[in-house]
Amino acid sequence: MRAPVDWPTRDLLTHRVAATPDRTVLVDADDGRTWTYRDLDAAVDGTAAELAALGATSGSQVGLLVDTRVAVVRTVHAAMRLNATLVLLNPELAPGELHDQVDRADLDLLVCERDTETLAVEVADCPVASVDEPGQAPVESLDAEAEGAESADPPAVPVQRGRDDVQVIVFTSGTTGAPKGVRLTAGNLVASATASAFRLGVQRGDRWLVCLPTYHMGGLAPLIRSTLYGTAVVLQRSFDADETRRVLADYDVTGVSLVPTMLKRLLDAGWDPSSDLRFVLVGGAPTPPELVQRCERQGVPVHPTYGLTEAASQVATATPDQAFDHPDTVGQPLVTTDVTVVDGDEVCDPGEVGELVVDGPTITPGYLDEGATREAFADRGLHTGDLGYRDEDGRLWVLGRMDDAVVTGGETVHPETVVDALREHPAVSDAAVVGLDDPEWGQRVAALVVPEGAVDTGDLAAHCRERLAPYEVPKTWAVADALPRTPSGTVDREAVRERLDGEWGSDGN
Repeated sequence: MRAPVDWPTRDLLTHRVAATPDRTVLVDADDGRTWTYRDLDAAVDGTAAELAALGATSGSQVGLLVDTRVAVVRTVHAAMRLNATLVLLNPELAPGELHDQVDRADLDLLVCERDTETLAVEVADCPVASVDEPGQAPVESLDAEAEGAESADPPAVPVQRGRDDVQVIVFTSGTTGAPKGVRLTAGNLVASATASAFRLGVQRGDRWLVCLPTYHMGGLAPLIRSTLYGTAVVLQRSFDADETRRVLADYDVTGVSLVPTMLKRLLDAGWDPSSDLRFVLVGGAPTPPELVQRCERQGVPVHPTYGLTEAASQVATATPDQAFDHPDTVGQPLVTTDVTVVDGDEVCDPGEVGELVVDGPTITPGYLDEGATREAFADRGLHTGDLGYRDEDGRLWVLGRMDDAVVTGGETVHPETVVDALREHPAVSDAAVVGLDDPEWGQRVAALVVPEGAVDTGDLAAHCRERLAPYEVPKTWAVADALPRTPSGTVDREAVRERLDGEWGSDGN
């Protein structure tokens, strides 16, 4: 009897183009150009051949320092065709931070673009190639033709590979510490795409809008998933509420990935979603309950999501009906993903708060740092450092990070509890809560508030005292036009802390 095949045996695009060569795979929302799977396959052949000519082989570490554009799609699939590991790098990082990531990833080649070429040369200790015409030596040319053009080089032969081969390395946001390099295998990516399909559904005519940065999982995942499904991606280089609203309508988009701030801006801009829109996957940060309620009123099929880079994107996702009935929940975990709530060595009962531990085929085999891997994994899986609980029906609530918890006078305060109370105030658009060092209490609760209009901190404190325990009421206040966020949409807690540090404000007493 023949042994089971360890599928996928080659890159996903090679498998897909053989099945549906004439379906649309990619639309560039910035110029309207469209590619079929056959077109993209030919372009990827050329890019893979050029990567190979620059020394990329199976097992090579290829860095990608390119912002969201069609060249990213080509390079992602080309690296997979060669079975090289693609290391996604954030072009917005300072040179010192970027050099640290490049050094830890031990790159064999760094791919850049015109806007990042100088930065790439500064941080790289390996050959550098540009997807645009190089502007300086020793940068090589990697397909300097127009976006999507085919190369004259002989096509690259798809490399045999297995599910355990590492396909991408993605760095976490690093909002409270140094970003970790997460290794994701072919098996992780396929398992994530499969589980997501069971939760969101797949239709032949689906078009998934990508307007998130493709150097994070929120932007990368749809590129992988759509190729597995045989559906299309609409690629927009950057989010803009008015322009994104037009793209959603003009390109028959059926699904989109957003962070909560993007969704709010779309609604504020008067977005009226098409009846073709099937899902709005919202993650990267907690989705405020009032935003979920706005979606219900305006007919937006919102799917609040709890996801991790370490899980190749989604861990749990609520359907619109679940979200409208329970605006704080992120729903049940996806199929094959196990979530256990623990307090130390003990498993928590429904309703009890503890650390979320996740396991299953989507979960990374580990980090670049072996010490970080040993620290994060135990018998039940990956210890996320996130606090939450599950109800009797298995729905999941996420309360924030364990290290975000504020211990003041011996009492533990969960910042999201305070944020939820603040968001109930009509003058508050958004808020972030952190702990600041305090000589008397150990820590004091501090709030950075984004107001809708004029706001009085004494009024806010009184509002909180009606809803929170006395020790949960912020003692330090500051106002900002917007919360500092990472490119993935997560609140940058260190920046919030820096903004609040030194503010003593008033608790309204």
